[in-house]
Amino acid sequence: MAIPHANPGQPVSVRPFGATLAQQQTTAIFKTTRLEVMRLVLPQGKSMREHKVAGAITVHCLEGRIAFAHGTENQVLAAGELLYLGGGVEHSLTALEDASALLTIVLCP
Repeated sequence: MAIPHANPGQPVSVRPFGATLAQQQTTAIFKTTRLEVMRLVLPQGKSMREHKVAGAITVHCLEGRIAFAHGTENQVLAAGELLYLGGGVEHSLTALEDASALLTIVLCP
């Protein structure tokens, strides 16, 4: 079964989940040939191991706090903060508390 994605022109809420955050799951919002947008939901302590993607990415923390490591840098993203990385940069992240984030990935053909 295919994951439903937003249709072009369809509004999608990315407001914080608030009290229902613990019941939410990561979802794909849309994917085109050049761009993918996802809503990540990370319970406290959950990690995404080190990895890299070919295209540039942004991570916009919507709620909670996320430890984000890339190269020799270790940063904490809090609600309302956005981080950009160029393509091919190895990175990892860990939720310091229950968190959600908007992730965009530029897809390279």
